[in-house]
Amino acid sequence: MRNARLWVALLGVAKTTVQRVEFDEDRDVLVAHVRPTRAARGRCGRCGRRSPGYDAGSGRRRWRALDLGTVQVFVEADSPRVRCRDHGVTVAGVPWARHDAGHTYPFDDTVAWLAVQCSRTAVQQVMRVAWRTVGAIVARVSADALSRVDVLADLQRIGIDEISYKKGQRYITVVVNHDTRRLVWASVGRDRANLHAFFDALGERCGQIAFVSSDSADWIEEVVRTRIPGAVHCADPFHVVQWAQTALDEVRRVSWNTARGALNKRRGGRAYGGTANQLVKARHALWKNPARLSTHQQAQIAWIAKTDPTLHRAYLLKEGLRHVFELDGDLAKEALDRWLSWARRARLPSFRKVITRVVKHRAQIEATLEHRLTNGLIESTNTKIRLLTRLAFGFHNPNALIGLAMLSLGGICPPLPGRIA
Repeated sequence: MRNARLWVALLGVAKTTVQRVEFDEDRDVLVAHVRPTRAARGRCGRCGRRSPGYDAGSGRRRWRALDLGTVQVFVEADSPRVRCRDHGVTVAGVPWARHDAGHTYPFDDTVAWLAVQCSRTAVQQVMRVAWRTVGAIVARVSADALSRVDVLADLQRIGIDEISYKKGQRYITVVVNHDTRRLVWASVGRDRANLHAFFDALGERCGQIAFVSSDSADWIEEVVRTRIPGAVHCADPFHVVQWAQTALDEVRRVSWNTARGALNKRRGGRAYGGTANQLVKARHALWKNPARLSTHQQAQIAWIAKTDPTLHRAYLLKEGLRHVFELDGDLAKEALDRWLSWARRARLPSFRKVITRVVKHRAQIEATLEHRLTNGLIESTNTKIRLLTRLAFGFHNPNALIGLAMLSLGGICPPLPGRIA
């Protein structure tokens, strides 16, 4: 094997001619002087179209390549500019690196793979780069992969939700494919315009979507109804039951405040105890699934049934609504009718809002009871994104976090250089 071919293989570059290799003693790095092959020269760095030359640009520049042993390696070449008919005057593309990048393809892909698989400290030490550089590489590799792979193809059942990624009401809207169980879209924000952008990207394929699951947020429901009116919209059971759980907690707080006020009145304003203290301790028992209650928690529920009938009625209403989603088809719809009738007769102020919301989203709830499509998958995806958020602490912008999420959960992470995908 000739030396030039050997160096091309070692550097992991394609369509490249290695002119010479020298050791830079001042910086203690290895520098490979290269040039693109004739077919790869004079192309726009953005679109790859062959374009006429404009000028010599900024002269020679270097790109960081993968280390050889313990020695850092750089690729050095001219950086002329071309005049593209679409993008105007821009730096000519090179076959060994992405446009506007300071690293070669193998270096970028290795950093992206390590960012998905390893801790932040491991990536920094192994690759000898700053963490913000890792964020820029992740965003660049993700955008490049998404330009070559259509992750929005064949979408039929999707889930939509939002997740907080930073303090101060900073959210990311995420969309998952229920069939492939992968993240297919994410964007900063949680409003109607943001979700409209997803359907704009989907284009004419919106008509292929048959089922949508969400937490029944008004902004999601409005956009879904506008953009894909023929799709079946399913309400997530967990969030529906959470409405009743929130109402139950309001009843518990009223009972606690009543007991605390009566005790303070008797004791002249001293610290509360007795019934009020028991209600505080019973909070988790009221939230928990009855099948998973411990013996002590079962005793707490029995004590509430004897001492506070109103709170116990609210607890039974919450459990009744949860039981509705354990049934199927017409039986579940009949159970929902009975639950609404029971909740109205109970005349609990905190449950009036729950009744209104259930009636408003009745069609979505019945769709869930019939098709059994929930947001469980997207909640699992959100949990993984929260872990990535902790890993991504220090990234310069949320696009790097979105890129990391797409690489990790979207199935577009590149393989390590020299390995089969």
